[in-house]
Amino acid sequence: METKWLEDFVSLAETHSFSRSAQMRHVTQPAFSRRIQALEAWAGTDLVDRSSYPTRLTAAGQTLYAQATEILQGLHTARAMLRGHASAGQDVIEFAVPHTLALTFFPAWVTRLRQGFGPMKSRLLALNVHDAVHRLTEGGCDLLIVYHHPALPLELDANRYEMVSLGQEVVAPWVRPDAEGAPRYCLPGQPGHPLPYLAYAPDAYLSRIVDQLLRDAPVPMHLDRVYETDMSESLKAMAMEGHGIAFLPQSAVRKETKSRRLVSALPPEIDRLEATMEIRAYRQRPTAAQAGDGGHPKHAAAALWDYLRATPQSA
Repeated sequence: METKWLEDFVSLAETHSFSRSAQMRHVTQPAFSRRIQALEAWAGTDLVDRSSYPTRLTAAGQTLYAQATEILQGLHTARAMLRGHASAGQDVIEFAVPHTLALTFFPAWVTRLRQGFGPMKSRLLALNVHDAVHRLTEGGCDLLIVYHHPALPLELDANRYEMVSLGQEVVAPWVRPDAEGAPRYCLPGQPGHPLPYLAYAPDAYLSRIVDQLLRDAPVPMHLDRVYETDMSESLKAMAMEGHGIAFLPQSAVRKETKSRRLVSALPPEIDRLEATMEIRAYRQRPTAAQAGDGGHPKHAAAALWDYLRATPQSA
């Protein structure tokens, strides 16, 4: 049993809505439902009465809800106490970053940051989007770095968290060129001959961005989903081997497009098929951090935040 299952369940008990809780927990509704089902399997009984609307808990669910809130509160209290003893790492800035940004954006960003801000000690926590956000909300990191798109906004309380924009990221379709340098596969494909499509797994943040991009495309796209993964770097590797078309962040393919090991999968008649996302950094406002952990923000993290707010950023 995982603690995030209990957190999901407590959220559902309080919102009475699978869709609302999934949105608040930053996961898709199918993934959220699977986690509730996994908790029910662990408990050996139904916890949710699915015959009613709004959603209600069963008698067993009410019992677990009372216990779960106590368990989670105890864990949060223990974490705060342990963090109070972690004085040795006060000069280390902890970043929670989704996997794609950790591999594509973060290394080059830190290089630029050290040129302006100066030397710093950092710890990178590469996670999925949900767990990265959870790190911030539970006080488990100093800064959260994530994508932001109007269609999939993060619901972080502006009274508790503050934000700095670090630049923009563009996601577009790329493919290996043939011997003449032309795209091996060229969109949009044909109904009877769909193109091999290297896709993000359904629960991945970029999957939802790309799905909307394809739905809004100027012409229908005919794609055959031959491979999927959570990781943009894995999609890039498969695209470079010629296995199909992949929608990749610009920061992940700069070297490959410059050397023309990857080329655009768009034909001349389609001038654009891309999604632009903002890259944002979040932190707890100092008053919230003090209230949550009984201490003050790290000096190094506070100094970095002041620098980010005062210095224009570009991805």
